[in-house]
Amino acid sequence: MVLGSLSAFAPLSIDMYLPAFPAMARELTATPSDIQLTLTACTIGLAVGQLIAGPLSDRLGRRGPLLVGLAIYLVASAACVFAPSALTLTVLRLVQGMGGAAGIVISRAVARDLFEGRELAKFFSLLMLVNSLGPVVAPALGAVVLHWTTWRGVFVVLSVIGLLLLVLTTLMLAESLPRERRRRGGLSIGSLLVDRVFVGYALSCALAFAALFAYISGSSFVLQDTYGLSAPLFSLVFGVNSLAIMGASQVNSWLLGRVSPRRLLAAGLAGTVLSAVAFLLSVLIGLGLPGVLPSLFVLSASIGMVFPNATALAMSDHPDKAGNASALLGTAQFLIGGVAAPLASSAVSMGVVMAAVAVAAVLAFLLLTRARSLAGAAQITHSP
Repeated sequence: MVLGSLSAFAPLSIDMYLPAFPAMARELTATPSDIQLTLTACTIGLAVGQLIAGPLSDRLGRRGPLLVGLAIYLVASAACVFAPSALTLTVLRLVQGMGGAAGIVISRAVARDLFEGRELAKFFSLLMLVNSLGPVVAPALGAVVLHWTTWRGVFVVLSVIGLLLLVLTTLMLAESLPRERRRRGGLSIGSLLVDRVFVGYALSCALAFAALFAYISGSSFVLQDTYGLSAPLFSLVFGVNSLAIMGASQVNSWLLGRVSPRRLLAAGLAGTVLSAVAFLLSVLIGLGLPGVLPSLFVLSASIGMVFPNATALAMSDHPDKAGNASALLGTAQFLIGGVAAPLASSAVSMGVVMAAVAVAAVLAFLLLTRARSLAGAAQITHSP
């Protein structure tokens, strides 16, 4: 539960203030793109912070870097409450993301310390069960906060969450990396970047996540301004789609006893492509919400199958540098997602971005991961 909560920093930091985007633009006298840039800054912080916290955790152990990251997140969240402009908020969101990144990257590294093979894929599915509660709770909580106060109250709530996670981690999370297993070096990305199969799984996961990021970034404006959903209805739709991620991840865990992680990953990527294309066609043809909402539901469910399998397959061959591998996985996800987010400013552009990155994810999977597909599947199948 603690690891799952730590891995939920991204949905908590991103999803809770999405319903407030239109109000923030008005109060800060900013454009929609300016407000979306605060989302991009947070995702870039989540990416860069993982490159710092992951390797440090391989060298210093998991607890120390994690606690420092949580403290940074707490301070930055509190500072966001008093941001006087969109530019200031963007800078603070960058710092906030860098602090929260420690929870994301180190929770994956701790999982790799404790599990391997098929059990690792199952545990990542379990992490997604807890992690998916963030997108379910965050928009609804954000809507409640916005009902009683302004968007600044959202960051008060995030500060409280950061404090609670700092206390829980201090009291409940033991060190999972003994001193004898720690690396002396820093960032060790060379061997990972030349591992074509690792890069293939990392890219396929990151590009599929970019489709989800495009939906997250553009959905507030598209569903509320274009299709007329109220803030509470938008939060409800967002929560239902988050439940789709949660449900798919648990179906994935059950299927892992019968189907290889690679085949499940292929199924998830296929669902991502089909749903993204269906969304784009629904917008272009003018099907409205009856075409748009089912497409977004399937897209969300597909991510519930992509993430645990792609992550387990990518990290399975690198137990000695789990922090570095986790950092590269997370950095790729948030950098590519951060680039995709501001491009999804309208229904059409949102559909184009989602379809483009979904197709690219499938190509990365097909072209880069073939070399060790049989060996990797056998390793995960037969490992304890």
